[in-house]
Amino acid sequence: MITWKNMDTLAAYAELQAAAKVNLVAAMSGENGAERVKKYTAPMGAGLNFNYGARPVDDAILEVLKKFAAEQQLTGKFAALYNGEVINTGEKRRVLHHMCRGQLGEAVQADGVDKRDFYVGEQNKIAAFANKVHAGEITNAAGEKFTTVCQIGIGGSDLGPRAIYLALENWAKVTGNLKMKAAFISNVDPDDAAGVLCTLDLAHTLFVLVSKSGTTLETLTNESFVKNALVEAGLNPANHMACVTSETSPLASSPDYLAAFFMDDYIGGRFSSSSGVGGCVLSLAFGPEVFAEFLNGAAEADVLAKNEDLLANPAMLDALIGVYERNVLGYPNTAVLPYSQALSRFPAHLQQLDMESNGKSVNRFGEPVNYATGPVIFGEPGTNGQHSFYQLLHQGTDIVPLQFVGFKNSQMGSDVVIQGSTSQQKLCANVAAQIVAFACGKDDTDLNKKFEGGRPSSIIIGEKLTPASVGALLAHFENKVMYQGFAWNINSFDQEGVQLGKVLAKKVLAHDTDGALKVYSDLLNI
Repeated sequence: MITWKNMDTLAAYAELQAAAKVNLVAAMSGENGAERVKKYTAPMGAGLNFNYGARPVDDAILEVLKKFAAEQQLTGKFAALYNGEVINTGEKRRVLHHMCRGQLGEAVQADGVDKRDFYVGEQNKIAAFANKVHAGEITNAAGEKFTTVCQIGIGGSDLGPRAIYLALENWAKVTGNLKMKAAFISNVDPDDAAGVLCTLDLAHTLFVLVSKSGTTLETLTNESFVKNALVEAGLNPANHMACVTSETSPLASSPDYLAAFFMDDYIGGRFSSSSGVGGCVLSLAFGPEVFAEFLNGAAEADVLAKNEDLLANPAMLDALIGVYERNVLGYPNTAVLPYSQALSRFPAHLQQLDMESNGKSVNRFGEPVNYATGPVIFGEPGTNGQHSFYQLLHQGTDIVPLQFVGFKNSQMGSDVVIQGSTSQQKLCANVAAQIVAFACGKDDTDLNKKFEGGRPSSIIIGEKLTPASVGALLAHFENKVMYQGFAWNINSFDQEGVQLGKVLAKKVLAHDTDGALKVYSDLLNI
């Protein structure tokens, strides 16, 4: 039987607090370091490996983390989730995004349907639609093929799909899989929509509106902005728009769309890239087969996340080491540092995924917790980040755990040898050097040139960034966030902190304000 307990009631947590700390400088120096890097690694699906040799753990701490995982019933809670229990207690909903890429456990019946069948059915509808667009069976009014797809959404309807599209755009170019260029409109700032629209050939652009409720203020505002631009260009918006929404939304049966694809309340926005939210735009951009490869990579990572053996479950392992860093070592931030320009928007997606999920101060029952929860997430691709904020990471007063991502080979295969090495080799040399520099530091009599070291990091390593590896990478972090929520006994699947701002914004627009809110409204000329 599953029991939900605050972390500070666990015997394993007390043991973790009392455990001897690892001297990371000593542990990562010389042959000790070499052995750690070889030993502390775990496969994570689609050819990726999670290496945690430079994280502040040893065999003794890992044994305590195993006890923690067992006492907090982490894999049992994951099983409860994928078997359809109501895990989102705040909104009284199931959590079923995993089922978009495979069935991990029992069949789940909800709303009178088998949910796996429902998600596969929508994927098949999207695939058929995308194939017809690519074949020229669905065209603009002039009978001409669409060449660009533009997604209109916000938050999870934008960040995840945009990050994945950018991750695979160059791969698709060199493999012949770029069926349509993709663009994204998200911010209600009119300069965002106007800036994107002026780069598009509107006559040959298909727009995909994403709103589960069909009432999202920012998204519907941008839809109106786009429709107005289409009308001004002499085009009928109904010939240029599809939507992803719920079956009960006002968009579901509207004649304003070429097609409507459905999602449900069991998939939160930040977890929706595997659903029609990501499936529609990515299938149009790259083809349904590529999206299927992405789902297969995610499914591989999900299966590993079921493993009760902590050392063979990279998502749970990453999660618990993060809990140790956050709650025992007191590190409040985590940096995500992909050494791949294609992953330029991946840190932004992880910001929402992690901070919206685990930025909570009450437990699943609405009671305050007495310990820290989700860290602040930030990041930037290397090597750009090295010339931006790494100074603070190396020599600042706060220790920030680092999560590197690197690939042995480039996506496009275009490179040049300069001074005896390729650009890709130089990129990989930089990430290897940074890991060791952060961990081991450098002594110097000049304190300005001294590096204390002891700065922990992990690295996810792959051969090449492909649809499958992107899927596995995404699922790894989704499952990591889930496991940390279980560890902290919080609900990772609602976002009440987002709702208050929405409510107040509507009051401002209705001129129903007083006090400071009225003054700010006046200052902004609303």
